[in-house]
Amino acid sequence: MFGLFNDVKAVIKLDKICIDNNIFRLHYKATFVILLTASILVTAKQYMGDPIDCIVGDGVPDAVMDTYCWIHSTFTVTSKVTDEIGGEVAHPGVAVPQDCDEKNEDGDCKYHKYYQWVCFTLYFQAILFYIPRYLWKVWEAGKLNTLISACCVPIIDDELKAERLKALVGYFQGHRNRSKHNWYAAKFFFCESLNLINVVGQIYFMDLFLGGEFTTYGSEVWGMMQQDFEHRTDPMARVFPKMAKCTFHKYGPSGTIQKHDGLCILPVNIINEKIYFFLWFWFISLAIVTAFQQVYRLVTLVAPGLQIIRMKALARAVPEHKIRDLSKRTSVGDWFLLSQMGKNMDSLIFRDFMDQLCDEMNN
Repeated sequence: MFGLFNDVKAVIKLDKICIDNNIFRLHYKATFVILLTASILVTAKQYMGDPIDCIVGDGVPDAVMDTYCWIHSTFTVTSKVTDEIGGEVAHPGVAVPQDCDEKNEDGDCKYHKYYQWVCFTLYFQAILFYIPRYLWKVWEAGKLNTLISACCVPIIDDELKAERLKALVGYFQGHRNRSKHNWYAAKFFFCESLNLINVVGQIYFMDLFLGGEFTTYGSEVWGMMQQDFEHRTDPMARVFPKMAKCTFHKYGPSGTIQKHDGLCILPVNIINEKIYFFLWFWFISLAIVTAFQQVYRLVTLVAPGLQIIRMKALARAVPEHKIRDLSKRTSVGDWFLLSQMGKNMDSLIFRDFMDQLCDEMNN
């Protein structure tokens, strides 16, 4: 099983040149790895273990019943989830089949078909989290790496350093206040917005996938943990039952239809309930952090003073009046590219570059 995670290691390593930011990496690295790992865990449990075991009478072979119930779903009765175990019901939500054969006018019978698709949906969600990163890599096309090559290390030949700084200053002087840099920044801002849209959309996608149970799942489980053990009503038993019912119909010797009632154990839900409990907290936190980051992005676009503070932190030795003057003479795209360069270049080299750029513009 550990061999399945070898391919995940390549995703975890950090890039030498960072073309995005920490919040962006939470989406395409942290969340991608979490979903991919969860998919592997569920897949290993389903296809290397035994995901379902059903108890039935002598009329149907156990292997046939297991396969049938896995394919056609199991069911529980929601009104019986809170009943006394061992008294009113044998297990939470497990009631006699007649409760679910009465056309279910009150929607009391709940069928569980999701567990067949959990591994596929988790993998699909992981791909969706990587799409904004893929788009940005295609649009960025190695621009930042080309600009700051040989400027990311503190030890560099003085002649090479002077040559690279001269080339960078000349590049910015020739491309300053042009649409090329503005489009560069706009594409990155669009990918950041995609991250927020994606995480919020996936919260509602999982809610739909679990029959409207996901949006309140984490809060209900957390509330249950705060209650006394004797009075707990476990929401995980309602969303991810470990015991469920399954009904199998077949023709008897005389041609009449016989109904066989089965009691099924779902070990895979022991993993599913923990995965989705963690994902609830992770997705909610990620959505909040990403929303705050988007607000911060909008504020920095309309408040140049914050941009100056950010650039002052990247180029500490450059006088503030030079940075302010540079801010007035450059566009949003120019400023965004400069901040990207400042995050990756050696601090002393970036300071010299900013100082030379400011002097060149003033001259």
